[in-house]
Amino acid sequence: MERFAVIGMGRFGSRLAKLLTDAGADVIAVDRRADLIETMRDDVARAVCMDATDEETLRNQGIDEVDTAIVGIGTNFEAAVLTTVLLKQMGVSRVITRATTAIRGQILTRIGADDIVNPESESADRWRTRLVAPRIIEHIELAEGFSLIQTAPPKTFVGKTLGEIDMRKNHHVQVIAVRRKAEDTDADGRKRHQEVVISVPTAETTIQEGDVLMLIGSDAALKPFGQ
Repeated sequence: MERFAVIGMGRFGSRLAKLLTDAGADVIAVDRRADLIETMRDDVARAVCMDATDEETLRNQGIDEVDTAIVGIGTNFEAAVLTTVLLKQMGVSRVITRATTAIRGQILTRIGADDIVNPESESADRWRTRLVAPRIIEHIELAEGFSLIQTAPPKTFVGKTLGEIDMRKNHHVQVIAVRRKAEDTDADGRKRHQEVVISVPTAETTIQEGDVLMLIGSDAALKPFGQ
């Protein structure tokens, strides 16, 4: 089970912490405000009221042992910077930090943030998918419990035809398209890279390395394709 620390229980952080927990992750929710932590106690594995800019406190609470930390502090940029630096110094392998402007995002990247999130343009729901289902490139909910995803194919699919894989029978999902990078040469002999969309894949369509599959199915059936 992946372990996450979500630091900052504002609107974005609290929703992301709940969504990650619902997806089966082990989540530590952190904020310096006791009232915000109190509202999270029943929604995550552990909710801790503390100052995330204190290295000793972070270590005492096991934050240095999580797989991914999301710094969702939005009102105090200095605290977000210091927390990001401390997490990386403590050895957290992936630190994702909130930035409200492009310049702040550049600063955070330079001081060690592995990824930047802008809650004003990216939803907690989308980040939940990126964190717990890293192979999924895009997730669109079509109806309750039923979605369309774009995902890299499992390595075991590469080199096989769709007929051999038989997605409908063996995986209970439908392949509606395959996106593929292609290379050709222009009139001057220069190589060009472009994307080809196989909008009507057949049983003879062979899955290649680097393909992106567009799949439709129930969320339960699609879940293994995000692992």
